[in-house]
Amino acid sequence: MIDPVRDLASVREATERLIDAAAALDNAALAEPSRLPGWTRGHVLAHVSRNADALVNVLRGLPMYKDGATRDADIGRDAGRPLDVQLADLRESAERFQAVSAEPADWERVVELRNGVTDRAARIPFRRWVEVDLHHVDLGIGYGLEDLPEEFVLREIEFLADRWSGRPEVPPVTLRAYEGGTEWTTGGTEGAPVVLEGSYADLLGWLAGRGEKGAHLAVMSGDRLPELPPL
Repeated sequence: MIDPVRDLASVREATERLIDAAAALDNAALAEPSRLPGWTRGHVLAHVSRNADALVNVLRGLPMYKDGATRDADIGRDAGRPLDVQLADLRESAERFQAVSAEPADWERVVELRNGVTDRAARIPFRRWVEVDLHHVDLGIGYGLEDLPEEFVLREIEFLADRWSGRPEVPPVTLRAYEGGTEWTTGGTEGAPVVLEGSYADLLGWLAGRGEKGAHLAVMSGDRLPELPPL
């Protein structure tokens, strides 16, 4: 069951982890490449800040971004800022998101995100948690997939498995975790079925296109590890 109030507390904790970790960097480290192709660490931090404001727009019933070009331009504009400015923006934008989320509202209402995607308002805090914690991993500063909270990992695996379900370019896939024997299914109905086994971290890495991207998963059935489209 989705609990937005509990998720908001998790968002706050994840944000503090991110800010504390980023505070140990310097301006030179911000200019170095992140784990996301074409983005520096400064781009990642700028994106996290601008995403907070974008989700404020969503909760207020406004367009998430003016358009894709403006979103990209804002991230590019903010990527080269010095560390103290980045940290202040991370904290202030996070506080704006928490403040709007605390306002009385109908969590069951439907809200619109990018590209016409809709969701229940109650899921927005978890979506923000994903942005903060996965992009913390993307900084490449010692926080990896294996460090993510287990609750987060299980919920994000379930969310992404659902996201890739029904996609004709993805064969039917069964995912089995070493931890507890948990199992998920994803993919479409075409092609030879594939069974993958691995740790929670490796399963999430494959689904989210992070880390080793499933390189350590065991292919128990099927020809090979399927490639997923970009998120």
